[in-house]
Amino acid sequence: MSTTNSGQVKVPAHTLEKAEAPGHMLTTSAARALAVLRVGTGFVFLWAFLDKTFGLGFSTASERAWVNGGSPTKGFLSHVGVGPFQSIAHSIAGAWWADTLFMVGMGAVGIALIAGVGLRVSAAAGSLIMVMMWAAEFPPDRFTAAGEASGSTNPFMDYHLIYALVLAVLALTYAGHTWGLGRVWARLPLVQKNRWMI
Repeated sequence: MSTTNSGQVKVPAHTLEKAEAPGHMLTTSAARALAVLRVGTGFVFLWAFLDKTFGLGFSTASERAWVNGGSPTKGFLSHVGVGPFQSIAHSIAGAWWADTLFMVGMGAVGIALIAGVGLRVSAAAGSLIMVMMWAAEFPPDRFTAAGEASGSTNPFMDYHLIYALVLAVLALTYAGHTWGLGRVWARLPLVQKNRWMI
């Protein structure tokens, strides 16, 4: 190894050829693991949509299903008892537009992740949903407005933020290209002209 006249370290060419640049280090096993993570995360979103829509009995009883006039947001938002967004959560709980946006978002993110298409848009939409749910549960508050323990186990991080990070990783690593329709989607003329849709 030698230095240039300006004092910079000169790296031998053969060393540069062997070093792997970012974007070229994803192994086949890693790509497959990301594909499994993508489909699994997509199923979490899609299942929430299906259970709340049809009342499949896991977290939503049939009589509270969206198709039977139930509200997907009312139960969660009306019981928010912590944080600075408590009054906002209560005011929009059960609103038709809140229900519609939440359900369309959950369903669309789930389908896109499972199919492996539109991962940038899915990551943005899904992360927004997760951050809003984080704000509603507000882990930094150890006590509710009534003075009871909130049940928070961490001063900041919770599963909503982990899901948001997972979505970002899936979008940034083109996780839809393995065992998904990501490559086909990326070749569509509309997507070629609007790269944010990848």
